[in-house]
Amino acid sequence: MEKVSELVTGKAKSVFSTEQNDRLVLLFRDDTSAFDGAKTEQLARKGKVNNAFNGYIMQKLEAAGIPTHFEHILNDNESIVKKLDMIPVECVVRNIAAGSICKRLGVQEGLELNPSTFEFFYKSDELHDPMINEYHIRSFGWASDDEMAKMKELTFKVNDVLKLLFSEAGMLLVDYKLEFGRYEGNVVLGDEFTPDGCRLWDKESLKKLDKDRFRQGLGDVVECYEEVARRIGLEV
Repeated sequence: MEKVSELVTGKAKSVFSTEQNDRLVLLFRDDTSAFDGAKTEQLARKGKVNNAFNGYIMQKLEAAGIPTHFEHILNDNESIVKKLDMIPVECVVRNIAAGSICKRLGVQEGLELNPSTFEFFYKSDELHDPMINEYHIRSFGWASDDEMAKMKELTFKVNDVLKLLFSEAGMLLVDYKLEFGRYEGNVVLGDEFTPDGCRLWDKESLKKLDKDRFRQGLGDVVECYEEVARRIGLEV
């Protein structure tokens, strides 16, 4: 399957149309950004690592009964995905306090959240992805009540699957964000899952193994992504 035209250029990925109307090519680039694009850099091998990582995780989720847009890996940096009608809402689950929740609520980083928290955010780079609730989603027609319920259900199901996967590999799944879309009348996961979009810490040392290494200038970003991959059984 070949790319026809570029549809979307994101911070670290690009989306291309194909000769099949309902299939797209997702390109994982080496670009890395933080703070709404204020900090950017190219990191060698990152696109390849994230493409392989995402494919591996999507297959794990599909095997657990979670519908995703992922079809198959095309080459080192590209995958084939289903074309979805995307819902402009991000779903965030937090198992441990880190990042924005610490700033918003004044809680200490590392606090275990029991139960895990769930938050909705409006997908808008221009508005810096503001936090929203069900009333906003309902009022603006972004998703129906049934769709919101399904997004919550699937997001927590992902949590059940991946918390165990990473825990068995000696890591803590701190938090992550997911986006969903509609495909043939069903709500389907339409996002990547890589260390770019989640927080992962070593269980013992609490060493950060995710994009916070780039945000906080800790270095060894791709090396840590590769470490995470190896721990869960993926050679990249």
